[in-house]
Amino acid sequence: MSDFKVEMINDGMHEFYVHFKGPSDSPYHGGAWRIRVELPDAYPYKSPSIGFVNKIYHPNVDEMSGSVCLDVINQTWSPMFDLVNVFEVFLPQLLLYPNPSDPLNGEAAALMMRDRTAYDQRVKEYCEKYAKPGDLGAAPEEQSSDEEMSEDEYDSSDEAVAGPVDP
Repeated sequence: MSDFKVEMINDGMHEFYVHFKGPSDSPYHGGAWRIRVELPDAYPYKSPSIGFVNKIYHPNVDEMSGSVCLDVINQTWSPMFDLVNVFEVFLPQLLLYPNPSDPLNGEAAALMMRDRTAYDQRVKEYCEKYAKPGDLGAAPEEQSSDEEMSEDEYDSSDEAVAGPVDP
């Protein structure tokens, strides 16, 4: 694929990450996502599994799992399509033209239909918080979420129960 960085998962050729940037002329511009791609054994006759690893605010992307609701991938896939189509056409189109009438993220869909300006602002906030291009270098396990507490914030009494660690 032309300008995409690809990271292999394990030793096989069936699972990998692709670094994907938000399209210009969209509130996703400036954001960068790691997309997990899993190719089934029957690929290209069966569609790939595509999911966002870092969070994105979008009506057609499940916020927790990163699963993508896109007809061309999920229902109307053809062996004529390939991964270049996915990353150069299908995903950019999904971000440019969300479909709030078929949501995986109902809250994003409702906000988009009710107040497009507030929706665009929330998208930009998510991009700044979860989709910084510099963060793509870290492995998914290394990326922390705001919901996790740091060691300083976590008040554990394990040391008091177990005693100090032997050097």
